Amino acid sequence: MPVSRLNRVAVLVLDGAKPLDVGIPAQVFTTRASMPYEVRVCGAASGLVTGGDGLSYHVAHGLDALGWADIVFVPGYRHPDREPPGPAVLEALVAAHDRGARLAAISTGAFALAATGLLDGRRATTHWHYTRALAAQYPLVRVDENVLFVDEGSVLTSAGAASGIDLCLHVLRGDLGVAAANHAARRLVAAPYRSGGQAQYVPRSVPEPIGERFAATREWALHRLGEPLTLETLARHAAVSPRTFSRRFVEDTGYTPMQWVMRARVDMARELLERSERGVEQIAADTGLGTGANLRLHFQSILGTTPSEYRRTFAQGE
Repeated sequence: MPVSRLNRVAVLVLDGAKPLDVGIPAQVFTTRASMPYEVRVCGAASGLVTGGDGLSYHVAHGLDALGWADIVFVPGYRHPDREPPGPAVLEALVAAHDRGARLAAISTGAFALAATGLLDGRRATTHWHYTRALAAQYPLVRVDENVLFVDEGSVLTSAGAASGIDLCLHVLRGDLGVAAANHAARRLVAAPYRSGGQAQYVPRSVPEPIGERFAATREWALHRLGEPLTLETLARHAAVSPRTFSRRFVEDTGYTPMQWVMRARVDMARELLERSERGVEQIAADTGLGTGANLRLHFQSILGTTPSEYRRTFAQGE
């Protein structure tokens, strides 16, 4: 949303922190004209923090940064199923949450959030290698091992490191809109949109040529959202039966083919609302949604708002 000051992001580096997990939010939310964020990297205290993989971090801020931040990222760290972070860290996380900051864990950072009790009764995920350990250590947490990330509003969790990029782009879409998130994705050379419900991994082997064809079909469909797209059309492009296509598509993305197409069309409509002055009826036609009434219906169903409200919130220049 439009802001009168920079959004404040704290990246909490714990002992054993994984370097990629630390770097993802620090780089995604780096301060630049297109990214109205200020990032502070912090630890239990300022100074040297011993990380994982042979690296250490010199952080400029201590836990006071959590009292400053609008969103706190907790990167993954080594051996999360052993001792939880110290009481001062857990108390600072709870205090930040209580005053309204969002808490977002990347990978095994979910263990730190679980130790605060803030995940009790909520859905959460972590790296697939640790999902059983998280469920065993914190039985009140509803662990979902088959998703890339989970957004529970004030607390968010993600799977392995690459899923941290998906989580950060998800936060960007909510804060600044689709165009800003797509811009960041292009800068990172990352997929602009992967559903949080997409599976972390496919538990059985998949013939690579079919996997490549399915990815190619999704890319093909993204360039033809204004045209009629049916299950049969998509399956024909992938050179498999509609039944096989539908089953595999759900495994790969977490959505049925038509749910995925609908969300892709709504995302295209979101970007047109942000970046153009086209009317709702024209946008509906351009995105394959048919009529303005249909666009409004799906906007409300998927996003919980109307196209006009969305435009007022995210239109460029506001």
